[in-house]
Amino acid sequence: MPLITFSNPDYKDKTVYAVTGSFTETVLKIARTNKIPIAFDCEEGECGSCAIQVKYIGNKSPMGYHLEEKEKRILREIGKISKEELEQMIVDDLPSKWRLACQFIPRDEDVLVEYEAQ
Repeated sequence: MPLITFSNPDYKDKTVYAVTGSFTETVLKIARTNKIPIAFDCEEGECGSCAIQVKYIGNKSPMGYHLEEKEKRILREIGKISKEELEQMIVDDLPSKWRLACQFIPRDEDVLVEYEAQ
């Protein structure tokens, strides 16, 4: 089981276990279950209010899946990622450091999630 550490300057860091293989447990759902106040509005990946920064920790290579087109579009619209950064991620085959909490489903890897609070 991966560990997810949620970090925000106004709250104490909190580390929780995530169930891998469910394909339904988004970071937002995990945060809400554990009463971590990540900001969100729509929960559908349309508004960008739940943008998080993800840092992969531990000794495993990042396994995060690639961004879907909708998530790419929203992250570009809110200024979290540029077209050039997207192109470089494809070339290097690396996951994005910016994600939407309502879309990001953690895999079997430990991550640090930096978030804006509600």
